[in-house]
Amino acid sequence: MASSLVASVTAVRSVEAKSCDMGICKEEAFVGTRYHAGIGATNVGPISLGDMTVDRLGFGAMHLCGSHAWGKRWNRGIARKVLHRVLDLGINLIDTADSYGPGTNEIQIAESLYPYPAGLVVATKGGLLRPDRYSWVPNGRPEHLRRAIEGSLGRLKIERIDLYQLHAPDPEVAIAESIGALADFQRAGKIRHIGISNVSVVELDQARRVAPIVSVQNEYNLRKRTSEDVLAKCESLSICFMPYFPLGGGGSLPALRVRRVADRHGIGVAQVALAWLLSRSPVVLPIPGTHSIEHLEENVRARKIRLTKEDLDELE
Repeated sequence: MASSLVASVTAVRSVEAKSCDMGICKEEAFVGTRYHAGIGATNVGPISLGDMTVDRLGFGAMHLCGSHAWGKRWNRGIARKVLHRVLDLGINLIDTADSYGPGTNEIQIAESLYPYPAGLVVATKGGLLRPDRYSWVPNGRPEHLRRAIEGSLGRLKIERIDLYQLHAPDPEVAIAESIGALADFQRAGKIRHIGISNVSVVELDQARRVAPIVSVQNEYNLRKRTSEDVLAKCESLSICFMPYFPLGGGGSLPALRVRRVADRHGIGVAQVALAWLLSRSPVVLPIPGTHSIEHLEENVRARKIRLTKEDLDELE
């Protein structure tokens, strides 16, 4: 999601653009910290997403579009190569949205990977309109979401979407109405699981009263931690928390602290940021994106990094 989403959604609504219990670690209480002991490469395994099992590092496909997630990249071959390398590296969750392009990101995925291999989960989102390159306008009206779901099904060339997420609550529409439209498609067999994005704890609770919610996708990273309460709620409910902009979303990470940790391990700052997220909670499922195979491979290597208590304390 482009940074302009924050400004556009906030202009309409005072929110930021803006599990699945693995049972693999025990939380340790450290004053002023929130992280889990024992999370690192050697025990970052798969995670449950509803009745599906995915790797604990997904791929955000938005960057395969042009700047501001508008249009297609000039070299269509880049998307194909990156997406195939995603699968080669063992990633089996790809996240997209109908607003990326708009529409063209879903087409890129289908052109590159259809027919999809068994076990691949393509998650998409709806509920934001793109009147121009710089605008992201919420539309959670049931009639729009019905059209959006049918459009995504067609572009992805599938009969059922494994994970369909409401991209952002619409201040003009009760979230129960928006989720109700998704629940209708779930009952009809066109959506397997429902997720939500850019929500507060209150909105998560409201959505859960209408339909089972298996994932929440909010902005969350070393620099921006305003969704700590949402993450805690997801952990208590065993709901996957998928942080977007996991590397900071274009803003600078707390560079000095991150660089010190990176230097101690001989790794890059992006790997530190992802390893930190994976240490944060067993329900966290980062979805970093890139159009560079080199950066993709670097991101995946974060699964092999074990941060120490000293590292984690410094990153607080």
